[in-house]
Amino acid sequence: MTRLVLFDIDDTLIQTNGAGPRAFDRAFEIEFGIKNATHEISFAGRTDRGILSEFLTNHSIPEKPGDFECFFRSYTFWLDYYLAQSPGNILPGVNRLLRELLGRNQRPAIGLLTGNIRLGAQIKLRRHRLWNFFETGAFGCEHHDRNQIAEIALKRGQKILGKNLRGSEILVIGDTTLDIDCANAISARSLAVATGGSTLDDLAAHQPTWAVENLSGVNPQQILE
Repeated sequence: MTRLVLFDIDDTLIQTNGAGPRAFDRAFEIEFGIKNATHEISFAGRTDRGILSEFLTNHSIPEKPGDFECFFRSYTFWLDYYLAQSPGNILPGVNRLLRELLGRNQRPAIGLLTGNIRLGAQIKLRRHRLWNFFETGAFGCEHHDRNQIAEIALKRGQKILGKNLRGSEILVIGDTTLDIDCANAISARSLAVATGGSTLDDLAAHQPTWAVENLSGVNPQQILE
């Protein structure tokens, strides 16, 4: 039985109409004087820390104390600004699935496993009144490696539940092959959704436990057994 369900955010729960990359671009320009920096960077399945590190490396910019703090302060300001202009949308089936999971008699713990920094995740999810569904999580400000973030999320989930979990009791839901890798890193089951840049065939080739077009057709009973 599934005791812990961990959700990715971007292109799994919501889409932001590019607000994240636009905020990164603006912050890169303000903090480092480089325009249009994100055209050479892939965001799918990445951590915010990893994206900033790649940018610094690509532009031969030595990392100085305080760079990450200053950059992400600017980034979250612009993220909130762009989301206010165009907040994006909740993806199909998300609200229904979250409510059904939380409404069960023996409900699982619901958490986040995301590459977003915590404040960025909060800004995005509060726009759609989703933040309060989640009681735990691990974020991109805590490690540059998504698999290590998965380990952090697992430990926090186990602490809430007061027990160690077997892999069959953990489910990771995400839209990229990197989310499947995260699940494998903690021996969890995985539900891959083709609502991001990966096709259903791409996701299925990485052998998740389930692969679906979107969350609207997911049966909570099936994924919790």
